[in-house]
Amino acid sequence: MTEASSPTGLWDASRDYVRILLDNIRTEARVGLHPWEKFAEHPNPLRVRIELFAHSPRPETDAVFMDYDPLRAALKAWPTRPHTDLLETLAEELVALCFSLPRVEACRVSVQKTAIFNEIDAVGVELYRRRPEPLA
Repeated sequence: MTEASSPTGLWDASRDYVRILLDNIRTEARVGLHPWEKFAEHPNPLRVRIELFAHSPRPETDAVFMDYDPLRAALKAWPTRPHTDLLETLAEELVALCFSLPRVEACRVSVQKTAIFNEIDAVGVELYRRRPEPLA
């Protein structure tokens, strides 16, 4: 089965892999294009999800261990960062940070504003990226 014909269209189902998941992370950031977001007294509440993918013939071994503390530390610093216009900017920064981890071959990052409109639970962006250069 090829990557294109795999059930998700995102991964080669003929190879084993491990997925590390950081789910429902709550943080805040000054983000958005609306006037009430640009000049807000408080940052927007955000919900973040990060999935890290690495090929592994034996996921129970230390060979696939990934230290996700750098991701957590970056997200904890978001409330104090300067205003960012787009969620896409935050998501792309997270992707770059994911690829700073040596074993990550692909990642999926979702960033959502959870208090932007009364009638919508969340508005956000999701990116799926494969490492631009293959791992050795």
